[in-house]
Amino acid sequence: MEDHYNPRELEPRWQARWAEQQLYRTPEDDPRPKFYCLEMFPYPSGDVHVGHIRNYTIGDAVARYKRMQGCSVLYPMGFDAFGQPAEAAAVKNNAHPATWTYSCIDRMRAQFRRLGNSYDWDREVVTCDPEYYRWNQWFFLKFLEKGLAYRAEAPVNWCPKCEFVLSDEEAAGGECWRCDGPVIKRRLTQWFFRITDYADRLLDDLDQLTEWPERVRVMQANWIGRNEGVEFDFEVAGCEEKIRVFTTRIDTVFGVTYVVLAPEHPLVDKLVAGSAQEAAVAEYREKAAGRTNVERLAEATKDGVPLGVQAVNPANGEHVPIWIADYVLMEYGTGAIMAVPAHDQRDFEFAHAHGLPIRVVIQPEGEAFDPATMESAYVGEGIQVNSAEFDGAKSQDAKLKIAEWLEQRGAGRRVVNYRLRDWLISRQRYWGTPIPIIYCDKCGVVPVPESELPVVLPPDLPYASTGSVLPSTESFVNTTCPACGERARRETDTMAQWIESCWYLLRYADPHNEEMPFSKKAADRWLPVDQYIGGIEHAVLHLLYSRFFTKVLSDMGMIEFDEPFTRLFTHGMVLKDGAVMSKSLGGVAPDEVIARYGVDALRTYILFVAPPGQQVDWQEGGIEGISRFLNRAWRAVANRADAFDARWAERVSSGENDVAVALRRKTHQTIRRVTNDIDRWHFNTAVSAMMELVNDMTELADRAGDGALRFAYSEAAENLVLMLAPFAPHLAEELWSRLGKDESVHLARWPEWQDAIAQEERITVVVQVNGRLRDRLVVSPGTPEQDLESQALASPRVQRHLEGKSIRNVIVVADRLVNIVVG
Repeated sequence: MEDHYNPRELEPRWQARWAEQQLYRTPEDDPRPKFYCLEMFPYPSGDVHVGHIRNYTIGDAVARYKRMQGCSVLYPMGFDAFGQPAEAAAVKNNAHPATWTYSCIDRMRAQFRRLGNSYDWDREVVTCDPEYYRWNQWFFLKFLEKGLAYRAEAPVNWCPKCEFVLSDEEAAGGECWRCDGPVIKRRLTQWFFRITDYADRLLDDLDQLTEWPERVRVMQANWIGRNEGVEFDFEVAGCEEKIRVFTTRIDTVFGVTYVVLAPEHPLVDKLVAGSAQEAAVAEYREKAAGRTNVERLAEATKDGVPLGVQAVNPANGEHVPIWIADYVLMEYGTGAIMAVPAHDQRDFEFAHAHGLPIRVVIQPEGEAFDPATMESAYVGEGIQVNSAEFDGAKSQDAKLKIAEWLEQRGAGRRVVNYRLRDWLISRQRYWGTPIPIIYCDKCGVVPVPESELPVVLPPDLPYASTGSVLPSTESFVNTTCPACGERARRETDTMAQWIESCWYLLRYADPHNEEMPFSKKAADRWLPVDQYIGGIEHAVLHLLYSRFFTKVLSDMGMIEFDEPFTRLFTHGMVLKDGAVMSKSLGGVAPDEVIARYGVDALRTYILFVAPPGQQVDWQEGGIEGISRFLNRAWRAVANRADAFDARWAERVSSGENDVAVALRRKTHQTIRRVTNDIDRWHFNTAVSAMMELVNDMTELADRAGDGALRFAYSEAAENLVLMLAPFAPHLAEELWSRLGKDESVHLARWPEWQDAIAQEERITVVVQVNGRLRDRLVVSPGTPEQDLESQALASPRVQRHLEGKSIRNVIVVADRLVNIVVG
């Protein structure tokens, strides 16, 4: 009798056997239905912690389950190895990015193998390998050919000390996250992808993603930010310049009392050149450059500077002052707004701070606002006032009438605008895909020929912790123009890390193709991804960019679909002492947990502790309970690994042995519960169901030698092992072997329940009077509704509540309830 199993011996043994048999290699030319399961691949910037394990355990459980259901499963793994996370980790550890990244990949790969996940490692992709990023460069050239890649000047967050471009998140508080030095705004010439050309499709096709979380779809819709409105110009008094604005509230145009430009607006310099306001404007612009867009939008600051010039409102000819203020961003709209303080809260607060006039042009019917006593802006609908010929119109009607009026006068036009901006892909960093562009004094901007790809990132450069070493590396920069053969210079910016993760899902389908990124045959076979799993933090950028890339490739004829992920699941975070685990902040190391409890205990605990979409706080005490459960399952099966005795099957099903019948009923009920729970991603309740079955088996273990019960117990043991396989794959494999099975449990068919066996002999039906519980009936399943009604009406407990009342209706829900409506 073996009281416990030994995971330290058992788990490595089965992992070696799986690798030797290539058990999880993706089958080729398999006629079975395909299932592509994919987790968001990791940044190799440090070791894996148990917070990561949740993501990969969920994916592995689903992949194993689908294999057992008869699907041909593609389940690959790789590493998102370029970009800021890997480079930042290398800098923190005083290492070269290449050395650090590849060492992290080796450690993480070993950790993943130790987890026993059923990845097809033959399909691994590493995005910093030239064999992979060659195709990033190829895609760039194709985008360039189609006019989807272009070069333009754009403002960025810049750290003068580190000589790096920073994202808004990296420049929070106006300080560099690396050196704590001040961040400034700087205009640089950058490369962009025209994602805005796909804005309508990206927004409209969200309706197709019915198996994505609603929260993610809303976040993407808000990010794209489609707005229908009116675009028109304010002339600048005394000169020929014009200020273009976009508004969704054209019904408030008669209430404009000032105009605001973003500090970065190109007209600012022209409007203040040589004026008395030039110095004040320059000082304010320097101050605004030290604040990120996130801060400028979140804090809604009330400071600003007048330019000393005026704009002319095309609606009424009124002259209004022009200001600059950093609550207006160059990246949104046109970089200029018409300010209507009576009907916009930001404008209202700014006007109060600077003594600017407030004019009401919309008010609720029957009310009259006094600007002097208003405590906040009125942003609702109402009746137009102070709006010339539109007075008295409903504001919703006035939107259309004023828009048409401006269009008839040639003063404006109705347009659709987006919050979404073209995707800036340039990074002034070393660790990324080199952009395949050459600059020639004679020929201008010249693409690198496809035959010369990849443009290899020099791996052996002495790495500097500030800036990029590429601009100063003559052997990389200096080249010849492929068009004219003259001396030329390479582009030294690298691509944003998001490029690699836009299409890696396609490379997994054909990872060893040397002629193209992937074949259409392979893409048609495996794509789109059936199940994608990852964190909510990627809801917008990565997922939106992947959708954009997919639509472009579809338009290029490379694929037959235009959405990359059919189903998306975003898991909850794992906390330790209330803090989210991360590589930078630390977390619980899986190696320590595995050494103590084994991989299967860790996996099962992660799936059991809470529904996978919920946040969970790591408690080691919980894994001890799971370890005890797995050992009970071990004892229930390994110590009673009796073969089926089919002679008893008929006698058990005919009810000869009540205990055996009850165990069979429990077994088939458990199969039904576990199957339905996995389909609903309720892994925690699936584990609970198996715990109940193990408890019943444990109580009967000593009696399992009796004929009829022996059959029922053997059936329970075999099906328990099959159900355990996605959760505790090593333990299940060992128990399956001990049951005398030659083939792997992970190639076996998922068990099926029989309703006739799972059905309870007696069930409880609730009886209500006017919706309130009055009695319960214990009946056979499937009792006719007429009989249920008769028994309910005959109940003495029910009759007390019917005295002196008339029965208006009797509602019967089969096998569940009877509700008597009286009056």
